[in-house]
Amino acid sequence: MSLVTMREILPYAEEKKIAIPAFNIDTMEITQAILETVEEENCPAIIAVGQAAIKDGKLESLAATVRTLAKDMKTPVVLHLDHGQSVEQVVKALCAGFTSVMIDGSKLSFEDNIAVTQEVVRIANAAGASVEAELGAILGSEDKPFLVRVQDVIDFTAAVKVDALAVGIGNAHGLYKGRPNLDFQRLQEVRDVTDVPLVLHGGSGIPDDMIQTAIEIGIRKINVATEIRMAYVEGLLSGSANGDYYEMVKAGKASVKARAKSKIDLFLRK
Repeated sequence: MSLVTMREILPYAEEKKIAIPAFNIDTMEITQAILETVEEENCPAIIAVGQAAIKDGKLESLAATVRTLAKDMKTPVVLHLDHGQSVEQVVKALCAGFTSVMIDGSKLSFEDNIAVTQEVVRIANAAGASVEAELGAILGSEDKPFLVRVQDVIDFTAAVKVDALAVGIGNAHGLYKGRPNLDFQRLQEVRDVTDVPLVLHGGSGIPDDMIQTAIEIGIRKINVATEIRMAYVEGLLSGSANGDYYEMVKAGKASVKARAKSKIDLFLRK
């Protein structure tokens, strides 16, 4: 199957009241493991390339790997730019074959966030790609996240038409120290004022019951990055006893597949 956009799979998530997993990839082996898992589980998925991988020079190579492997799959897969930093980076991703892009203007002024998102929507739509935006800064686990303002959601979605909206409700990137403090009342207030599919970033380490509550309220895409990287490293270490490289990689991929399956089971309520 050729790659699809979020516009094609998020309505399915809304119909089924589930969340589509968005797994970040950092190596070819992680990519293989994730795509094997979503195919085995028959689970639509978003394969995201984040800023760390891009800084490591992997935007084009990871995109090429996903495009090549997805050709033989029956399961719909989105190739997505995570936390796009500029219009220029978005264009680079689209040229590399991404079918979906995120523009993260959450650290800009509200007006500038609207303006840059409008420009990205114009460019991405011309390329046939979907667009995710962000309101409410979703920072690292050591930072104090900024909660999304309900009025901002109303004004933003009136000004620009996006396919998905990431919202800050106390979630953060990386692993949480203790139980996360997610503001589900704020999430419900946001859900009540927009029908744009909502995205939860920082899905690594959020307890299952909180994930389920978020999905029940209306989260339709959940990002998982740190847990996937950790699973790969744990697998590599477990397979390193005899120093055989391919045994290490095999164990790393098996660990990623197990972690990805557990997230799929949770997000799809299997």
